[in-house]
Amino acid sequence: MPRRRQSHEPGHRRKFLVVIDETPECDRAVYYAARRAARTGGGVVMLAVLELADVQSQWLGVADLMRAEATDKAQASLDNFAARSRSISGIEPEQVIREGQVAEEIVKLIEADEDIAILVLATGTGSEGPGPLVSALASGAWAGLAVPITIVPGSLSDSEIDALA
Repeated sequence: MPRRRQSHEPGHRRKFLVVIDETPECDRAVYYAARRAARTGGGVVMLAVLELADVQSQWLGVADLMRAEATDKAQASLDNFAARSRSISGIEPEQVIREGQVAEEIVKLIEADEDIAILVLATGTGSEGPGPLVSALASGAWAGLAVPITIVPGSLSDSEIDALA
């Protein structure tokens, strides 16, 4: 059974969870989460997930090198989006790096942090579909998720998001 959300209890604040990945729509989700958190006195949690399926088949030294390179790349991406969040909202986001499957790690993080109250995703704007995270949502991968999900249209501009957030 999911933990009760504590985001409105004394000593807690509502946090918006954003998954940091290489998709173009990631910026739209970060922008929305940062603006919404700033306007509601909340926080932002940025999650990068290392999907290292090939690591298990590698020799120990090679696996460690692959993991280190992936971690460095994820940290650089988190730092970039954290700077963007700070410039948008003045809020210092929490940064989390996990290893595993994205959907599973999202669920685990939400279960572990009772202040996360909203998962923010954005849709892709290309012809290849709505993006991997929104597609996973549509497939029912997160049916038991304990928080609402906000889906931001990936085609919205900063000013359009400002009007909504």
